[in-house]
Amino acid sequence: MSISTENILPGDREWTCCRCGVRLEPAPVVVEYLGNEFTAELPRCPKCGLVMISEELALGKMAEVEQILEDK
Repeated sequence: MSISTENILPGDREWTCCRCGVRLEPAPVVVEYLGNEFTAELPRCPKCGLVMISEELALGKMAEVEQILEDK
């Protein structure tokens, strides 16, 4: 399963990693929930791999996927 995210970086800012101070870059990330894996392109630190999931994505699209998987 793949999640399409139009504007993966929330707002018009350049986000940086809180650990490394490096600018986050869009990257494919594998997310797992209830034994199911799906891929989403999310802001990720190229140095340490820390991923940022915006509140909008967590409460919107990811919540929809969570509900679908729980209803199976």
